[in-house]
Parts: sequence; C-alpha cells; structure tokens
Amino acid sequence: MLALENITLHLGDRELLDGVSTFINPGERIGLVGPNGAGKSTLLKIIMGIQECDEGSVALSNEESLGYLPQDGVDPDFTLTVIEEVESAFAELFELEMKVKTVQEKLAEVDHDSKEYEQLMERYGKLQTELESSGLYGLRAEVEKVLMGLGFSEEDFHRSTSEFSGGWLMRIALAKLLLKRPTYLLLDEPTNHLDIESLQWMENFLNSYEGAVVVVSHDKAFLDTITNRTLALRSGEISDYAGNYSFYEKKWEEEKELLLNAKKNQEKKIQQTQEFIDRFRYKASKASQVQSRVKQLEKMDRIELEEEQSKVSFRFPEPPRSGQVVIKLENLHKSYDDTQVFEGIDYEIERGDKIAVVGPNGAGKSTLIRILAGMEPHQKGERIEGHNVTVNYFAQHQADELNPKKDALETLKEAGSDAKESRLRTILGCFLFQGDDVFKKVKVLSGGEKSRLALAKMLLSPANLLIFDEPTNHLDMSSKNILQQAIQQYEGTVVIVSHDRDFLDPIVDKVLDVQPGYIKTYLGNVSYYLTRKREEAEAESEKPSPQKETKEDNQLSRKEQRRIEAERRNELNRQTKPIRKKVEALEKEIEEKELRKAEIEEEMTKPDFYDDAENVKKFSLEYDQLKADLTDHYSKWEEYQSRIEAIEAEMTVDS
Repeated sequence: MLALENITLHLGDRELLDGVSTFINPGERIGLVGPNGAGKSTLLKIIMGIQECDEGSVALSNEESLGYLPQDGVDPDFTLTVIEEVESAFAELFELEMKVKTVQEKLAEVDHDSKEYEQLMERYGKLQTELESSGLYGLRAEVEKVLMGLGFSEEDFHRSTSEFSGGWLMRIALAKLLLKRPTYLLLDEPTNHLDIESLQWMENFLNSYEGAVVVVSHDKAFLDTITNRTLALRSGEISDYAGNYSFYEKKWEEEKELLLNAKKNQEKKIQQTQEFIDRFRYKASKASQVQSRVKQLEKMDRIELEEEQSKVSFRFPEPPRSGQVVIKLENLHKSYDDTQVFEGIDYEIERGDKIAVVGPNGAGKSTLIRILAGMEPHQKGERIEGHNVTVNYFAQHQADELNPKKDALETLKEAGSDAKESRLRTILGCFLFQGDDVFKKVKVLSGGEKSRLALAKMLLSPANLLIFDEPTNHLDMSSKNILQQAIQQYEGTVVIVSHDRDFLDPIVDKVLDVQPGYIKTYLGNVSYYLTRKREEAEAESEKPSPQKETKEDNQLSRKEQRRIEAERRNELNRQTKPIRKKVEALEKEIEEKELRKAEIEEEMTKPDFYDDAENVKKFSLEYDQLKADLTDHYSKWEEYQSRIEAIEAEMTVDS
C-alpha cells in the first residue's frame, strides 16, 4: 500500500497542501482532480520524491515500485533510435543477457574436465534460468506492440529520437513507463499528446493493467472510462469518492448544496449572536453572556465556499452571416518535400457546420485545418472561400505571437473589442486569470497560461468561421465547460481538432476522419464515429482471405492457428482476470445490498413501522443509501462488462 500521511506544503503565505492524508491500494484506478493550481501535479512530485514537503511522509514497501509521467520536460537520449530509447528502460535485462554470453564464451575456452568448467556451468544454468524468466525474449515484441498502440509506425522504430517533436517524445516516455509496469503508475495529463485512436488503445491497456493507476487529467471521458475512485484536491484538502469522475461530480454537487445551506444557517446564527453582543455589550447584568457569545464567535469554524467559476459564462460576438458554402477544397494536393500528405482531396464546409477533425497523429489533421484557415500553402488544386467569410484560427503556437510587454488585460483590450473592462476581466476569469493575475506580463506567463490567453483573445473577434487546434489542452474542467457552452450557442461555423470526446460530443454534428491517404466524413458526433469505426473494423476482419492454400499449407496453418488461439486465450485471460475479479466482488456486494434492501422494504410494510419516528428516519436513510449504492454498483458492473467485451473485441480483431 502507498500511504500519504499529513502532507503539508506552503507556497509563500499560501497553504497549497494542508495535512493531506490518504492511501492507494495496489490495483486501484484513481482520478486525482481539482481546479488548476490546487496542487495535483505537486502532490504527484512529492510522492515521487521530486518535490519536498514542509511536513508529512510518503510510505511505500521495498517490494513495490513507482512510475511517473510528468506533463512535459522529458529528456531522452538523442543519440538513440526510438526502439533503443524505449529498451533503455530495461538495461538490467540486457546486462543479464551479456553476462550469459560472457559465460558462454568462457565455457568454450575452459577445459571441460576442470573444476572451473563445472563452476561456470553452474553459474550459466542460474543465469540462463533467470534470463528465461525475465521476459527479455518477448520484450521486443511487447515494445513494438506498445509503440504501435501509441501511434508509431514500424518505420519510426529506427528513426533517431532527435527527429521527433515534444508530443512524440512524451509518447516515447509513456511507452517506457507502461512497459516497466510499476506497482503504482502516476500519470500527469497523459492524454494531451494523444490522438483519439491511441487514446482508445491506452484506455484498453490501463483497464487491464495489474498495478495501480493514479491519473491527473481534464479529459472527463478518459477518467470515466479508466477510474473507479476519485481523489479531489480543493483548498489544500483532499476528499475521497468511491466512483469515477461523473460519480464524483454528482456527489460534489450534492455536497455543495448541503454546504450552502449550512453556510446560510451559520451566517444567520452569527448575525443573531452579533446582534445580542451589540445590544447588551454595555449592560452589566449581561456581561458574562456577552463574553460567552464573543468566545463562541471566535471559536466558530467558518464555512467557506469556493468561488463558483462554473456559473460564469460568455457568448461569442454575433458573427456576420456568410454564404451557404463557407470553404471548398477541390482536387487539393499537399506535400512536404517527398512526403505526400494529401493527393487530390475534395471537401466542402457549409454554414453552421460544427466539425470535429480526428485521426492518427501524422496523418495531416493540423495541416488540413491550416489550409482551411488560409495559413498553409498547397501545391495543386483550389481553396475557395465563400461569400463574406471571416476566419479566426487558434493553434498552440499562437501563444508565441502575443506581445511579451503587455499584461493579460491589455492583451484583451487590444483584441479589437469594445467590451468593458469588467467584461474582459470576466472572460479572463473563465480562462483561469483571477484577481491580480490579469496584470501579469505575457513574458512571465507559463506556456499553458499563454495558450489560454491566446484563446481568450481569439474569442473576442466576431468571425463566422472558428478553427481550433487542440483548444482544451491547458483548460481545467470548469473552463472547458464554459468554452463548450459558448461554442454550442455560437451561430457560425466551427472546425475543431481535439481528442477530448466529452468536450466534442455535445458540440459537433460531423466528424472528418483524416487518415494517411484519404479523408472521410461521418454524420454524427464523435461517439457515433467511434461506433461506426469499430463496426467497420469488425466487418473487415470477418472478410474471407483471398489467398489460396495448398493442403500442406492448410495443415501447417491449422497447427499454427491452434498455437495462436492458445496464446490468445492465455493473453485474454491475463488481461481480463483482474477485471473479472472485480466483477465477482461487485456481484457479491450487489447481492448483499439487494438482500438488505428487501429486508428494509419488508419492515416498511409492517403496520407499526411509522410509529417510531427515529426508527423511520434511520431506516429511510439506510434505504436511500442502499439505492444510491446499488445504482452505482450496477453502473460499475456494466462498465466492467464493457471493458471485458472491449478487450475481447480488440483481441478478436488482432487475431
């Protein structure tokens, strides 16, 4: 068990972490959530020993191991290829292989009848047994499988790591970490650099992972898919919820309602107490009572509520009306040197379209939307802009174009909007610039802060075609909700590259799938697109092979098929076993709770049940809790079954 005890950390006069204590059991799936700046990344660093805390301790047994993926800042060896860099995580295994080879060489040189030969043979046997049980012989296949799952092609394996961008280097670091299989896997925003296809692969991988997973993410769909427990950091304290992010979200809303009512009652009591003090402060006969109430106020633990940023909203400026056809691409060709990206594609965007652009990294999504935005040249074909079209384009690199000498508020004032300063401050608040943060100069902002400021600046321009490239990467849940609602209400045309399904689904009505060599449109949201892709893959896998085989080939293939089937069954059992264990435990709990629920219902039917008010209250509370628990348990049961079915489906396709 990984145990955190009284973790406390001050940043200046602010208490970032205030006596945080919790535990993590092997095999748990935990989402670590909270607003930006709550200390989530810091807590992971403290667990890893990268960051010191003022007080407290982290306990871990010697048999258990930690693995950590930071948000950024990975530092690979640029003299190595991709596959060499990933395999460097297993240096001790390759050293073991070298020891075996060294002993083999010595055995060839030593007299077979000598004592030394006998000792070498004994050492060789031990080393060989250790090597065989180490998993080294299957490591290369596993490395390639993980790299391909994360979006690398076979051609990429032998390219130098120096040829890859920061996002791809993060994927290499992630591959190393997943292959090491630590007891506790700590992931800080692992989805930021993944496309939808590699994101789905990683969800399947983590769902069958035997160790514990603790993940910081603002991707609600990802959290809901892989987690079954949520730790929420708020105002320096941590709260524990026995469910995924959606479960936590519901419970937290209920808790906030209770807190709000408690705060109102407390404020009423404070007011009454203060009125008593003010009324009788100078009356000698009431002096002791006044002092008593003064002490009550001093000792009272005041209920504080977080500022409700999620209630803040804004709308895009009313866009000028464009023609029916907004952008049209005809026979478009695009290449970089000898690399052909698009060859003769046709595509048309109509007024009011809300389009998600998806597909594997490297297929050309960002290139396509830069062409649509008129910011990327092409070699052949036409980009035809419709009547009265005005384009506003957001990409991560636009953060670098902000004036470093201006502060955040001045940056928005210069965006060409006549909005009042109070309105600009509200918009900045939506994107996590609170209080005096609006006066911070651009030059001192972090990469994420610059990206959010560039996004806020873009939203002030009244364009009728908005094009976004990964707009949610540096936004917390609240900011994403605000942006999502604004885009839903926007009457213009929108094109978005994003891997965040929960963000996209309520917005888009079309999905443009960009694959190497072709593009294809799906009419529906991203969930519909993923379902159709899965159905297409299944239909493709069921097609009979066109190859003709000889009798000998058939006999050989049947033997080989039996071996493959056995391996598949073993692998399927290995991946689904931990989930099936959870299903069995859950079914037992459901049975017990259903039994208890039936007992209470029987009690409720008795004529004298409602005679005892205290008893009614007690049983009613237990009954409501049982119903809530059963709803949650059945939801988890369905989720686990879906995971098993997804793994089975994936392995069926693979086979």
